[in-house]
Amino acid sequence: MAVSTPVWLTLGALGLFYLGYRFYSKFLAEKVFRLDPDFQTPAHQFRDGVDYLPTNKFVLWGHHFSSVAGAAPIVGPAIAVIWGWGPALLWVVLGTLFFAGIHDFGTLWASVRNKGKSVGVITNRVIGSRAKGLFLLIIFFLLLLVNAVFAVVIANLFTQFPASVLPYWLQIPLAMTIGYLVYKRGFPLFWPSIVGLLLLFAFIFLGASAPVNLPETIAGMPMTGWWVIVMLLYGAIASRLPVWLLLQPRDYINSHMLFLGLGVLYLGLFITQPEFNAPFLNDQVPEGTPPLVPLLFVTIACGAISGFHGLVSSGTSSKQLDKETDARFVGYFGAMGEGLLALIAIMATAAGFAGINQWQEHYGAWETASSGGTAAFVTGAGQLISGLGISSAIGTTFISIMIVAFAATTLDTSMRLQRFILSEIGEQYHLAPLKNRNTGTVVAFLSCVVLAFLADPSNPGQGGMVLWPLFGTTNQLTAGLSLIILTLLLWKWGRQYLVALVPLIFVVGMTAWSMVISIMDYIEQGKTLLVVVGVMILALNGWLVLEGLLAANRQRSKTLGQNPPA
Repeated sequence: MAVSTPVWLTLGALGLFYLGYRFYSKFLAEKVFRLDPDFQTPAHQFRDGVDYLPTNKFVLWGHHFSSVAGAAPIVGPAIAVIWGWGPALLWVVLGTLFFAGIHDFGTLWASVRNKGKSVGVITNRVIGSRAKGLFLLIIFFLLLLVNAVFAVVIANLFTQFPASVLPYWLQIPLAMTIGYLVYKRGFPLFWPSIVGLLLLFAFIFLGASAPVNLPETIAGMPMTGWWVIVMLLYGAIASRLPVWLLLQPRDYINSHMLFLGLGVLYLGLFITQPEFNAPFLNDQVPEGTPPLVPLLFVTIACGAISGFHGLVSSGTSSKQLDKETDARFVGYFGAMGEGLLALIAIMATAAGFAGINQWQEHYGAWETASSGGTAAFVTGAGQLISGLGISSAIGTTFISIMIVAFAATTLDTSMRLQRFILSEIGEQYHLAPLKNRNTGTVVAFLSCVVLAFLADPSNPGQGGMVLWPLFGTTNQLTAGLSLIILTLLLWKWGRQYLVALVPLIFVVGMTAWSMVISIMDYIEQGKTLLVVVGVMILALNGWLVLEGLLAANRQRSKTLGQNPPA
């Protein structure tokens, strides 16, 4: 039997991923970052058992990967296929190897070398206190969008796929039990995590047989609104728990589930041998579809390069890194894991549909494609899984649980990061209450609720989606700003900085261009709120880029070749 084109391309992409990790990440680790196995990491220096805790690199990779994955590397590529599978595939592969790798790996290393501080605080040292304040505000806004929107995504999935409700909530006490057994009773991690994974799959069958169907409205509010409140409250509580109790064991189980899920999907691709329904380059895109360039590079963020990854690297992962040399595995390979997810999302949506008519029906309008990324992936993935003889009910439940689990992981990691950022804002502007963990958690929770409910009073709980069009551009601009910091650090310390500078120029240029196009569209559509917020974000980022250029000019007069702080 002849091998289909999608299978050949997938094998080629996997080969490039292997070569990238084998050679390019090694070059970054040894020649650029010069990782030191004897360097005392913040996890040891500030160990408190809550946020700072030396962690096995495989466990930490599970947390890092689960936190950055979420639903975005599925939704973004599923939408971008409307322009054709070729541009999406090229951006995912090249973006993972040369953009996400240096960004995620680099921000993790930079944070470890700066006492586990976030990129926002590192900005103070590299550029100045004024730039630090600006960056912290941008990061807070990005995290606010992440929290509010992901809560809405999960709420919609619970409503659309009620079989996913029970397995998700049963996973939480399971993960906490594993955390207790490993960290308090001294059990080795491997077998409890394997048992936990098997139980999780048993929960999937339980959920499929006992879906949780709730009323459409309760007390006059849609059920999705109640789910948003529940998920944000859960995220706030989870963000205050010690990382060993829920965050690490749950993320480790999730990483196993995702790899098993990826294995099933890739195996389904290789067995079903589908052909592409989508064109390589779609020259007949529906009316109203934005231009391929530059919108492709913000539509696919997670899975190529994402500013949120830098916040995770410098927010939670850097505080748990046992050895500095583990940063290569956690940071670079973590980015590759998300690239694998984005790759199969492209194949599922470009070749997984039952036929070209079904594909054209879904991608026949920009509104359908942009709002139905998750549905497109579930449809295509279900088609691939069917080749393994798995029933549609079990397959759909499994895929929805996979998406919900990673979206929820991103949610509570983001809530923890938001607390960190509020504490750093409190230090920057001498606001003592924000430095308190409990106060910061409450402020983070309430701000997300306000956005979710007041941004669109006519649709309670869905308000986060009003600002969603700005998420992609804000996310990528944040990645560009993190690359500015990394470039200046490498230049200051006499390292090879072009590995960060080239991605920086590309990302900032494409993203600013995309933001301008979006603002012009909002003006034409009369969306005043989006215009105001978009202009504000673009102005703040432009200001920070200018501050970076001024810092680079100041650096010219200083002697290069300084060593990083010990």
